Amino acid sequence: MKGSAFALVCMLALASCATKTAALREGLTKAEVLNAIGNPDGFHRSGDYEALNYVDRQINGWLFTSGLNVERVDYSVILKNDRVVQYGQGRIMDRSSGEPPFVLLRQR
Repeated sequence: MKGSAFALVCMLALASCATKTAALREGLTKAEVLNAIGNPDGFHRSGDYEALNYVDRQINGWLFTSGLNVERVDYSVILKNDRVVQYGQGRIMDRSSGEPPFVLLRQR
């Protein structure tokens, strides 16, 4: 019984990670983003741009030596004038002046 409950919890955790950004699309307002996926773990602002950073920990299997193998996954949302212009799995990198201040670096 404990094994079945544990397997169910693992499956639910993995399913919630897969849908983290499914509700997002370009053009959403910041309020709509916060309503869809919650408050960010961090943020950056520069001029008309804002980057929201989310950290999600995914269960990535079982290791016999240490138990659950938990992997950190970063999700980011870049807004311009309170509207989503870019989002997805990855981290934010600051850019030099003359360009949009943030760019999303996709994780592999």
